[in-house]
Amino acid sequence: MDGRPTPAAAPGAPGGEGLARDERLRRRAEFLRCYREGRRRGGRLATLFFAPNTLSHPRLGVTASRKVGGAVVRQRLKRRVREIYRRWQQRSRLPALDLVFNLKPTAAQAEFAELRQELERQMASVLPDGSRRRREGRPA
Repeated sequence: MDGRPTPAAAPGAPGGEGLARDERLRRRAEFLRCYREGRRRGGRLATLFFAPNTLSHPRLGVTASRKVGGAVVRQRLKRRVREIYRRWQQRSRLPALDLVFNLKPTAAQAEFAELRQELERQMASVLPDGSRRRREGRPA
């Protein structure tokens, strides 16, 4: 070898840590179906839209308009949302849903921990079997 370090695996590639292609929403029509047919959970930093899909696993999509900030800011926030979703410990309990996080301009000024807390709360609200109610102390 020539002594240069070998490149790391690309996200989504075998051995990488990113989301696989089939775990992401990629087409405009998939996003629009979530907006039109799905339900929503609002928050200060983002709105979560979700709709059932015909697959056996959830998929994630992230949108951020130019009101959120420039391209660098929007892409940084999208990477953060994908990472929060990818590392969320209860992700395996999610039903077969298409999830779309629509980021608000306030997300650009939020700390990572604040963003993570809100997104995890929103994702927990769509878990099956009333786990949200039990965790908040409400009767099931």
